[in-house]
Amino acid sequence: QVQLVESGGGLVQAGGSLRLSCAGSGRTGSGRTFRNLGMGWFRQAPGKEREFVAATTWSGGSTYYANSVKGRFTISRDNAKNTLYLRMNSLTPEDTGVYYCAAKSSATASDYAAAYDYWGQGTQVTVSS
Repeated sequence: QVQLVESGGGLVQAGGSLRLSCAGSGRTGSGRTFRNLGMGWFRQAPGKEREFVAATTWSGGSTYYANSVKGRFTISRDNAKNTLYLRMNSLTPEDTGVYYCAAKSSATASDYAAAYDYWGQGTQVTVSS
């Protein structure tokens, strides 16, 4: 099983920045490890459905973003450290929510939550106005 643990959430004022981290460990059923997996970030605000934020392929060579965060957020990964990152700048209250790290069992990226097989427990991000 792949385990994912997020960290880095917190309370920040509008206009501020945060960097989320997601530490991965374990293997998929076919023996793939973190460095072989497509990864993504999703978020869920109170009373709303979980939504796509950003995703990257196994190497980090291709990245994808929701329109709402494009130009403000940056997804990256360090496969040597088995860690996924989300740098968030120019935060607004609309960015408030629980942020989840997710891994696919394949190397590609997706903006579709159902494509991901492994999920972290989430980290809370609260942006005050």
